[in-house]
Amino acid sequence: MNSSSPGPVRHFRAELALAVIAFLWGATFVVVKEALLDSSTFLFLALRFSLAGVILAVVLRGRLGRKKPADWKGGLQCAFLLFLGYALQTAGLRLTTASKSAFITGLYIVLVPLGASLVNRSRPRLVEIAGAAVAAAGTALMTSGDWDLHLNAGDILTVGCAVAFTAHMLSVAHYTRKMDYERLSLFQVAGVAAFSWLAAGTMERPHIVWSPRLLFGILVTAVLATALSFLLYTWAQQHTSATRAALIFALEPVFAGLTAWLAVGEAWTVQSLTGAGLILSGIVLVEVKPAPPSTHQEG
Repeated sequence: MNSSSPGPVRHFRAELALAVIAFLWGATFVVVKEALLDSSTFLFLALRFSLAGVILAVVLRGRLGRKKPADWKGGLQCAFLLFLGYALQTAGLRLTTASKSAFITGLYIVLVPLGASLVNRSRPRLVEIAGAAVAAAGTALMTSGDWDLHLNAGDILTVGCAVAFTAHMLSVAHYTRKMDYERLSLFQVAGVAAFSWLAAGTMERPHIVWSPRLLFGILVTAVLATALSFLLYTWAQQHTSATRAALIFALEPVFAGLTAWLAVGEAWTVQSLTGAGLILSGIVLVEVKPAPPSTHQEG
């Protein structure tokens, strides 16, 4: 059939796009950390996602009118789950260490294939479970350090964050098959902006200092890490599974470490190098023999 031949190509391009997103998110970690010195968290998110929403609305304005009717429920669900992940992660970070927060958040790498199997009432592929477990172990090595094994309130909130991000990835995988990816991308970004403005007025004392690093942070994260990334991410989820997307996103701490090394000279240790190697090994384990795109019907 003519429609089958482009499948592997679209599959490869989709997973390459996810790797680009992981790079953008990892590379902008330092930028976000600096920008938050001059702004409260939810206000920064509100500004970032509002600008990204305007950019997407302008870029996509000629295409949205030709699409099928919107699925408001799907857009709202994806937006709320995405915001919930950010909100729980931020709240938890105030009560736990950054290293524990990063590791616990990374648990979605393992939770996504388990959640997909639960939703689909099917047995998870052994190779994907193995790849996710290896990548999660790598994430643990890259982010562990000054934390112990005792869970506090911040850790529990961060577990909720990992669950929210898992549900978000499964929801996106589901709704990209029910509505156009352009509109779903805009719904997610605009929805997170709206929820962030609400949170900024009710859950924190907003403060802001209009410094060059804040302006740079808002601009870079809005254009690259939000508008472009969520457009690519939502498109890519049409052609691969949420499980494989989660696995590729395990590259984020690797790219973050490389960026920190290049930008501020942060040294790599044997532990972090081993963790990066495990993450790459987990991805290769799954990608050596990729499943046909037609089998990815998660959500």
